[in-house]
Amino acid sequence: MGAHGDTGQERPSRPSTGEAAARLLVVDDDALVRAGLVAILQTDPGLQVVAEAADGQAGLEVARARRLDLVLLDIRMPRLDGLRTLEQLRHDRPDLPAAMLTTFADEDYISEAVELGAMGFLLKSDEPRELITMVRAIAAGGAAFSPRVASWLIRSEATARLRRTRTARTAVADLTPRQREILGVLATGASNAEIARTLHLADGTVKQYLKALFDRLGVTNRVQAAILAHEAGLR
Repeated sequence: MGAHGDTGQERPSRPSTGEAAARLLVVDDDALVRAGLVAILQTDPGLQVVAEAADGQAGLEVARARRLDLVLLDIRMPRLDGLRTLEQLRHDRPDLPAAMLTTFADEDYISEAVELGAMGFLLKSDEPRELITMVRAIAAGGAAFSPRVASWLIRSEATARLRRTRTARTAVADLTPRQREILGVLATGASNAEIARTLHLADGTVKQYLKALFDRLGVTNRVQAAILAHEAGLR
């Protein structure tokens, strides 16, 4: 069992149960771990592991050639690790969901995997029924994270939101009263002409104010300025 050389190994199809089983590719360099995962997943009639691979490069070759519903990627692998494989998959097959498999909840890996578009982050130590439930959810177009990973994501997002709010409020506090006034109107989605009418200013004056405002806030466009205004609580 497992991948040999540079390509993944296909698995034989099993008899149909009347339900279109989700077609999976499992990519993990540990043959014993891979075999265990496959055995667990294959107990569910709604899941079918159609191919395996022992590294990211072999996994990419399979993903490019086969019809798949989900790719499960180990994090640490030779030749091409899971994160770099995910990055390439998002380029080659942006429509193909992928989830990360690991033996530990490493915060740096979680953060980067989510940023790269992972639809799930599963721990190999999760209970078999939990793994199956999460894999089915991702293959059906959803997202699923191991409870420990989900807990970290919630804490991380709350911390990031608080940090953004503090940063935005500090930036807005440094503005002049007129700049804050203009930023508040801009945050409603108003155009330059609408800002000018609302604040009784000339269009050219609004442009000058906005340029100075963007420079002061360290943003490059009105969308970024509007987001900062919302984070600061102006709207």
